[in-house]
Amino acid sequence: MNIKTVELETVCGITSDLPANVHPEVAFAGRSNAGKSSLINCLMNRTKLARTSSKPGKTQTINYYNINDQIYLVDLPGYGYAKTSRETAKEWGRMIERYLTSSLKLAAVFLLVDIRHDPTEQDLQMINYLAYLGIETVVIATKADKLKRSQLPRTIERIERFIGDHIEIRDIIVLPFSSVTKQGREDVLDMMDQVIENEGQ
Repeated sequence: MNIKTVELETVCGITSDLPANVHPEVAFAGRSNAGKSSLINCLMNRTKLARTSSKPGKTQTINYYNINDQIYLVDLPGYGYAKTSRETAKEWGRMIERYLTSSLKLAAVFLLVDIRHDPTEQDLQMINYLAYLGIETVVIATKADKLKRSQLPRTIERIERFIGDHIEIRDIIVLPFSSVTKQGREDVLDMMDQVIENEGQ
């Protein structure tokens, strides 16, 4: 995919109505501080499209980015931020759940995990929930630049095995990604292209 235009078109809060988009949507989800904003900026070749922060919990809305007027990249709030109040965490959870169960154009979810650690219980719950909803899910193992290249194949296998040991899901795709080196960028964009192609069939 060649990124020609990208625009933050819609921002939805807790009480907002979700937009009735005509183009397919791919959503990006993950724990707070998993590197979602950096990944989105890397994908779109922008430096400040999605706001990044050293403090987790920055994204508190559902943000719809219109790409090439062909597909929407949907940035979901991060989950698992310990310093968020319990009630706020529940509201974010309800907002994510409402989107996942209500969007008529959602084609796939890219779930971000930190490559340096095993997926958390909340990550596993999300993968399981997406499988229950029948939503195609790709796990993106971010911050791949923190490891040596020689470590990557073994680490990806470990994450795949860990997910397989805890959830009865076969053949889940785990992609290494680095917003620093741009490793994995073309893989994700190719998958988004496939979503567009499938929509047109």
